[in-house]
Amino acid sequence: MRVKICGITNIEDAQDAINAGVNALGFVFYKKSARYITPQDALKIVKKLPPFIQCVALFVNESSETINEICKIAHMDLAQIISENESDEYFSSLTTKYIKVLRAKSKEDILNRNDEYILVDAFVAEFGGEGKRVALEWFKDVDCSKIVLAGGLRESNLKELSGYDFYGVDVSSGVELRRGKKDKIKMINFVKAANEI
Repeated sequence: MRVKICGITNIEDAQDAINAGVNALGFVFYKKSARYITPQDALKIVKKLPPFIQCVALFVNESSETINEICKIAHMDLAQIISENESDEYFSSLTTKYIKVLRAKSKEDILNRNDEYILVDAFVAEFGGEGKRVALEWFKDVDCSKIVLAGGLRESNLKELSGYDFYGVDVSSGVELRRGKKDKIKMINFVKAANEI
């Protein structure tokens, strides 16, 4: 099970996450978020990271030009995109590899997705990080091999994902001391639990 920890705001949390065994670190470039980081500050962290760790940039309703610019400045490997603009032109203009975020309101949202890698999160007005869970029954009889699950995950409920074969999990608030600050022990326990699924 691949694990991404999102909302990294400092090098200490990044290093603790890597030592815990994560595959990817997420950086939030959405200014209304308590976990927002500037591209310049993200770059300072990225430059200190060891190889083979993927850096993911989270965007909310941002222009393709801004996404391209920030990913270049901050040396991001992947753009995680929440967008109301689903046009082919929008995504084809991106110069960075990307994954779309589906903010699911119902099982139909999951069933109607395209056959591509996607991150599924619970719908919340504040665009994530609120600890709200997606109903697991929505994934019954669904091929989850290309789905990264986010929303309300923590060490204590990861066992519930057994048997669904999700591609990966994405966590933010579930491993925090407070918004924007991660808990080292929670990250270690989360990754361990994810690897036991």
